[in-house]
Amino acid sequence: MNRLANATSPYLLQHANNPVDWYPWGPEALQKAKEENKLILVSIGYSACHWCHVMEHESFEDDGVAALMNEYFVCIKVDREERPDIDQIYMSAVQLMSGRGGWPLNCICLPDQRPIYGGTYFRKNDWASLLLNLADFFKTKPEEAEDYAVKLTEGIKQYESVPFVAQSAEYNKEMLEPIMATWRRYIDPVEGGFGGAPKFPMPANWIFLMRYAHLMKDEGIAENVKLTLQKMAYGGIYDHIGGGFARYAVDGVWHVPHFEKMLYDNGQLLSLYAEAYTWNADPLYAEVAEEIISFVKRELTSPQSGFYSALDADSEGKEGKFYIFTQDELADILGDDAPLFNAYYHVTEEGNWEEEQSNVFFRRDDENAIAAQFDITTDELRSRVNAAKQKVLAARSQRIRPGLDNKILASWNGLMLKGLCEAYRTFSKPAYLELALQNAAFISTEMMSGSKLARVYNNSLSFGEGRGEAVAFLDDYANVADAFIALYEVTFNEHWLIQAQKLTDYALQHFYNEEGGIFYYTADNDEQLIARKSEIMDGVIPASNSVMARNLKKLGLLFDNDGYHEVSAQLLRNIIPHLAKYGTAYPNWTMLLLDEIFGVNEVAITGPENEAVRREFEQHYLPNKVMLGGETGTLPLLEGRLGDNTRIFICRDRTCGLPTFSVGDALKQIAN
Repeated sequence: MNRLANATSPYLLQHANNPVDWYPWGPEALQKAKEENKLILVSIGYSACHWCHVMEHESFEDDGVAALMNEYFVCIKVDREERPDIDQIYMSAVQLMSGRGGWPLNCICLPDQRPIYGGTYFRKNDWASLLLNLADFFKTKPEEAEDYAVKLTEGIKQYESVPFVAQSAEYNKEMLEPIMATWRRYIDPVEGGFGGAPKFPMPANWIFLMRYAHLMKDEGIAENVKLTLQKMAYGGIYDHIGGGFARYAVDGVWHVPHFEKMLYDNGQLLSLYAEAYTWNADPLYAEVAEEIISFVKRELTSPQSGFYSALDADSEGKEGKFYIFTQDELADILGDDAPLFNAYYHVTEEGNWEEEQSNVFFRRDDENAIAAQFDITTDELRSRVNAAKQKVLAARSQRIRPGLDNKILASWNGLMLKGLCEAYRTFSKPAYLELALQNAAFISTEMMSGSKLARVYNNSLSFGEGRGEAVAFLDDYANVADAFIALYEVTFNEHWLIQAQKLTDYALQHFYNEEGGIFYYTADNDEQLIARKSEIMDGVIPASNSVMARNLKKLGLLFDNDGYHEVSAQLLRNIIPHLAKYGTAYPNWTMLLLDEIFGVNEVAITGPENEAVRREFEQHYLPNKVMLGGETGTLPLLEGRLGDNTRIFICRDRTCGLPTFSVGDALKQIAN
C-alpha cells in the first residue's frame, strides 16, 4: 500500500495498491520535490473514468513503469472532483500545449509546480519513453525547461480570462440575432443535440434555447428543443430500466452511452425535463423526471440524505456490463412478454452493440405502431412494458454493481437539490419536496459552518466535531446558493433565502476581484497555487461565474440590494462581447441576458392560501420570474402587502401593479 491508503477519495483509494509511490497533493509531496530537485508528475482523474482505469491497469500497475516513475519523479494523484482548482490549472496547460483535454490528465512539472509538458491518456510504451525523455531534458537542459515553464505559466494565467468592461450596456432583442446565428450552426436538426459524435446532454444549453423559443416565439428552435428532449429520453444514453442518464453518447444518435452516471448530469437534466413539462406538457418529460428522482433516491442517496457523486462505467472489469442484456437472458426473465419488450427497445438476437449478442436498450418507434403490431391498445402496451421493466430491474439488481463514488460534493448536491425544487415546482409531488428539504438540511448542518462551505463531506474534510478545516470553491458557493434560492421559491421559507445570502456574501468577500469585475475560482484565504484563475465558460456544468451572476440578479431583486445588481451587471458586461463568437459556450450567461432584455417579473403571493395559489401559478410557463410570498416575511417587496386575504402582486423595475385575487388576472398584468 502506498500513501494513498489513508485517502478518503474513492479515486485515490483505487490507486492505493499501485507499485507507484503515489502521494496525495499536499505539503509532503511538494516539499520533497523541492528538496530533491525532482520533477513532479501530477496525474488527475476521477473514479468513474473508464480511460483512467485503462491507464492504471496498463501503466500504473506495471512494476517496470512504476520503477521509472518512482526514480525520476515525485508522483502525485489528484481527484479532480475534490480538487477542481488543481485540475483547472493543469487542464489549461494541456489545452494550451495540445489544443485538447480530458481525463486521465497527466502533467509533468518543475519542482515548484509549474508545468513543462502534459497530455491525457498514454499507451504504456509511449508513457515510459516520454518519462525518460523528460527526465533527461530536465537534467541536461534546465534553462530551456525554465523558459518553457515561464511562458506556459503565463499562458495559464491568461487562459479563459476576460477584460474589464466599464461602459454600461443597453440590451435589446436585436442583440440576440448574431448570438443565435452561432447556435443554429451547431444544432443537429435530425437527431437533436449538437453536431455529430460524441453527443453530450448539455442541459443548460437546452434550458436556454427553450426559454429563448418561448420568449421570442421561435417555433423552429422550439421544435429543436422538443426533438432533443425526445431523442435523449428514447436513446441508450437514458437508462430505461433504472432511470437516470449516462454521461454522454459515443455516437451521434444517442444510442451507445459512455456508461458512467454522474450526479451533476442528472440534477441538471431533472431541472430541464421538469421545466420543459410546464412549457410543453409531454407525459414523457414527467416520466423521465420521476425516474431520475427514483434512480438518485435508490442509488445515489446517503443515509444522511446527501447525494453521492457517481456510478462507474465499468463492472467486473468491463464497460457497461451491468446494463446490457442478450436476447436469451431477456427470454429467461420475461417469458411470453420478451418479444414485446424486445420490439419496444430494439433488442436483437445478434445484439445492437459491439459486445457480442448484447443490447443497449433504446426506443425509436411510435407506441401506436408497436401496439398495432401486437394487436393491443397503447395503454396495455405501456402496462406490459412497465411490468417487464420491473422484472428486468430486479434481475439486474442481482448482478455485480458498478463502483460507487460515495463522495458527497457541495456543488453537485446543489445541482441535484435545485432539480428537486424544479420538479416540485412543476409536479407538486410532496415526496419531491421532502427529499429536497432533507438534502438542504444535510447541506446546511453538515457542509456549512456560518457562511463557509465544505466542498466534500466525509469524516475529515467537512465541518463537525474533530474535523479539519474545510475547503470549497466558487462553484460550491454558487450552486448551493442557487439551490437555496430555488427552495425558497417553492416554500416561501426565508431561512433558505438567508442561507443563500450568507453564501453569496462570503463569495463576494473572498472570491470577487473588484478590479477585474469577475470572481476567482479559489478563495483568498485558501491554498494559493501557481495561478489564481476564473471559471467563465459554461460547459457540462454552468460556469461558477455565470451561476453567481444569476444568483446576484435574483438576490438583488428579492432583497432590493443595489450592490448585488451592480456586480451581476458588471459580470454580464464583461461577457457580452464573447456571446456572438461562441454562443454555445455561454448558455447560462445568455439566460441572464434574456432576463435583462425581457425583464424579470417579481411575483409576490401573500395570505393564507399562498401555497395553493403558488401551485396554480406555476402551471403557467413564465421563465423570467422570481417567486416570493407567504403569510409572514421580511423581504422589502412584502412590506405592507401581508394580510388576511390571499393576493398576488406583480412587480417590475421597483413598480408594482394593483393586487389581484386570481392567477388569471395576474397573468393579464404580465401580458400587458
